[in-house]
Parts: sequence; C-alpha cells; structure tokens
Amino acid sequence: MKWFLALLLAPMAGLGQQKYVFERAEMGSPFTITMYASDSVTATRLAQAAFQLADSLNALLSDYIDSSELNRLSASSGQGRYVPVSPPLFDILRRSLVAAQMSKGSYDVTIGPVVRLWRIARRTKIFPSPDAIRAARARTGYRYLHLDTAAQSVWLEKAGMQLDIGGLGKGFVAQEALDLLRERGVQVAMINAGGKIVTGPAPPGREGWLIGINAPGEKERIMPRMLVLQMMAVATSGDIYQYVELAGRRYSHIVDPRTGIGLTRRRNVTAIAGDGATADWLATACSILSFKESLRLIRRFPGAALLVTEQRKGAIREWHSDNFSDYLKK
Repeated sequence: MKWFLALLLAPMAGLGQQKYVFERAEMGSPFTITMYASDSVTATRLAQAAFQLADSLNALLSDYIDSSELNRLSASSGQGRYVPVSPPLFDILRRSLVAAQMSKGSYDVTIGPVVRLWRIARRTKIFPSPDAIRAARARTGYRYLHLDTAAQSVWLEKAGMQLDIGGLGKGFVAQEALDLLRERGVQVAMINAGGKIVTGPAPPGREGWLIGINAPGEKERIMPRMLVLQMMAVATSGDIYQYVELAGRRYSHIVDPRTGIGLTRRRNVTAIAGDGATADWLATACSILSFKESLRLIRRFPGAALLVTEQRKGAIREWHSDNFSDYLKK
C-alpha cells in the first residue's frame, strides 16, 4: 500500500527529537501515525512496523475478508465445539464479551447477521423486511459466545452466528500499534485510526495532544473547543459518513441489537477512556443507551468521560459528563 511521510520540524528540547507524520489507508479509513523520533530513518522503520501490525490484525479480524480468522471462526458456529484461536482474536473477543455484559447488550459482537442486512440496505436502498430482521436477530446473542481461557478457544453455540468487531476493532488496532511503538522506544506518539485516537505522553512543551471533535452532522467543521489528551483514547460514533435514507427517514450504520434497526436519531457520541478499544465500544454503546444509562456505564471506568450531541427539530442539544470539561483546552 502507498503511504506518505511528513516531517514537521519541532525539536524536543535537549533530546534532538523531531515530529514525523505517516499515513496510509487501513481498515477502510485513513490510519495516521504521529511520533517524535531522533531521525527519519528510525521513524520510518517504526511506522512501517506499526502499519504491518495493523495489516496483520485486519487480516485476522475483518469480517469483510472471507479468509479472515474471524470469518473462519463464525463458520464453525453451531457445531458444538470449541475452536482454538490466535491470541489477538481471543483478546478482542474477551474484551467484546466484557463490553456486551457491561452495556447490557447495547454493544454486541454477535450482531453480524443484522449488520449484513443493513449493508445490503445501504447498497440497494431497500428496507430489510421484518421477517429478514427477525431471522437475523435469531442468530445473534452474546450469551451464545463462550470463551475457554485456559485453552484459548471459542465456541459459538448457535448455528449461523456471524461475529462483527466493528464497534471496537479500530480502537483495538490503534492501541496495539501505539503499544508496539512504546515497546520499541517511542513514547511520544499518537495514532488516529479513522477517528479512533490513542495518545501517548504530551508532545514537548505542550499540555497534551490537541484533538478536534466534529460538529454534529458536519464532516469538515469541528467544534470550537478542542480536546487536550495524553495517555488516553477518544472515539466518536455517529452517522456522518455511513447511513441510508429510506422512505424519507435516515438510518445510521449503528444497529440497535435490541431491535435490529439502524438508529434514527441524529446523535454524535464522543467517549474518552484509558485505551482505544474501551473508548471505541463505549462510543458505540452510548449511541444506543439513554444519556442516564450512558453516564452510569462510563462511571465504571476511571477517568472516562462522555459528550453527547443530538439534532432535534433543527436545534442541537448537548449533554456531557461532569468531567468532560477537564479534557477541553482552556
């Protein structure tokens, strides 16, 4: 894949480090690596390693790739047996199961059969039939996903189950790539995987990494106040890019597992948490939960914060956790 490097001269006082930015497409979105390193050769080598890691994880975890390990596991559903899986797949499924349990099913990694219906609807502009939705939902349910930690294996109890890690996959991969950079000596770095952003320590001379939040319903315009983050992750979920309009109504790509229907409210949810996967699934789950339920959920994570903006009758309404302003640039 093609990728590019931008060098931005920004010496780190006393350490002679400079800022380097690399970008290429990963998982259907721009994947941007920003780091401070001693020289361009080192930065390029490490960025290449991070991109290769993202490639390898996508090959394992994507439900768009027929030969992925995730799809091979889904094909074993209903066979009454545990299937050994790789450490990355087991890790992400373990996290997904925790997310489903904590969100009472608002995030559900087994939602794949329903998500595929809505992908077809976005292409054909035809609303899925009630019977099709009912049949797809009958093949879902996180309670039918079983993990054997000792054997690192997975049993999908129901026949026809289809796993979909879209609600936390990009955040997970971004965090894994950032962790790789840390292991190889780069501490000051930020990775943006299609809007799922993970950060290391603050850049030199700054309080943190400056991050903009899309204004509700806007692809280009950001909100006036920016986030300042370090050693935290942030993810925003909404229907700015992926939706379908059917019979005059707009349906988001985010599907409510409880109904099998794409969300119709025009809501943007920004979640801040300690790691990329958690921020990602919190943003997804809190798109479905009420604001009160969302607050109760994020309070279970130290330092987590939430911003919800929603368009109602032409006006923008906003709710946020009490600590969200702590992360805003003063």
